[in-house]
Amino acid sequence: MKGVIVAGAGSGVGKTAIATGLMARLSRAYKVQAFKAGPDFIDPMYHSAATGRPSRNLDSFLMDDDVIRNLVGYASAGADLCVIEGVRGLYEGLTGDGDIGSTAHLAKLLGFPVVLVIDARSLTRSAAAIVNGFKAFDPQVDIAGVILNRVSGRQHAGKLEVAMERYTDVRVVGMVPKHDGGLPEQRRIGLETPSSLRSGTVPTLAGLADPIDLDAFMGIAERCDAELPDDPPYVRRDSGLVAAVPVDEAYCFHYRENIECLEASGVRVRTFSPVAGDRLPDADIHYLGGGFPELHAEAIADNRDFLEGLKNAADGGAPVLGECGGMLTMCGGLTAADGTRHRMAGIFDAEAAVGEVRNGPSYIRAEALPGNPLASGAVRGHTYHYTRVAPAADVGFGFRVLRGKGLFGDRDGMCAGNALGTYMYRHALSEGDWAAGLVGRVS
Repeated sequence: MKGVIVAGAGSGVGKTAIATGLMARLSRAYKVQAFKAGPDFIDPMYHSAATGRPSRNLDSFLMDDDVIRNLVGYASAGADLCVIEGVRGLYEGLTGDGDIGSTAHLAKLLGFPVVLVIDARSLTRSAAAIVNGFKAFDPQVDIAGVILNRVSGRQHAGKLEVAMERYTDVRVVGMVPKHDGGLPEQRRIGLETPSSLRSGTVPTLAGLADPIDLDAFMGIAERCDAELPDDPPYVRRDSGLVAAVPVDEAYCFHYRENIECLEASGVRVRTFSPVAGDRLPDADIHYLGGGFPELHAEAIADNRDFLEGLKNAADGGAPVLGECGGMLTMCGGLTAADGTRHRMAGIFDAEAAVGEVRNGPSYIRAEALPGNPLASGAVRGHTYHYTRVAPAADVGFGFRVLRGKGLFGDRDGMCAGNALGTYMYRHALSEGDWAAGLVGRVS
């Protein structure tokens, strides 16, 4: 498999905008499989809109090395090349002295060359120093090219070109002029949808990447021809069950592998839109991912069929899993940013509210407590939210948090019957058989 990693010298260098633009341009001639390093749901939406193929997350905290290699091979079936967008700076990881969680770890694990994105504002020779420093830091990482972003004009470009040729042996594959475009701030508050990405933002980003030499970029990608396993990475069973999964502007955060894991267990996944007023489908399992229910709380509250159906399903013993925003929907009420309380499903005796303090992004290690209906043993996940939940004193919890911050002290995962609501996003491939808890709880 041919592949390349687009990494950044740090956060904020324009890595996502450039990577997405490159994916869009390359997809005109090639079948491109995109990946995102780390626990991110928003950037893969951009990738998917740019390539027409589902982007995947690669995370060396959540996944073992063999799992990552297998996932890249499996997801890339039928593609001409892989493009992986890194996370933060190339070497940033879980700790200050290790690779785990870093883009560099993926580069070495997969044998993919790296194209480094640098914010070149106010830089000339210093850009060469940055490149040389990154190369020297870990010689096992193959930094094969550099993209210089936010170049201020012809004179600036000329000085950068001289400096890079004089002081480095790394090819400049593009100089992107200083621009006002890029990724809108609204992406972080859920105001863009997949359709708006395809019609508006992604074409803009493709134009942003026009100065990048695609032949040079493909030449770097072709330096790699990794042999990766491509077997389906899921436990297979023939359950014959149905799962209801909301997918819309309010519920758009879930790992694709979690859905595929359910399907591998013989579960037919039925998607619907609570925001659009869709009825809750008849189902054996209910899986509510995260997203932005707080921005659509009025529409969700008005969909009584959805909320009452969810409550009845939980009361009847059906397994119900809510992650982050999905958990908020399972509470008694959700108070929006304007102070308005909206009635939710009431599966848990708890109140949710929008807060001003960001929680995460952070990794979680936890262990399932006795009585957890949908999980057992050690689990890993991540959290990222601007909300808070106040559970009643008698609410039961399903996890003891060993690393990170729980919902209430070192406790996370509210439980009621076979329903579990948690701030933690778990990835199906971080566990041996993620679907087992859901499938096994169906009467």
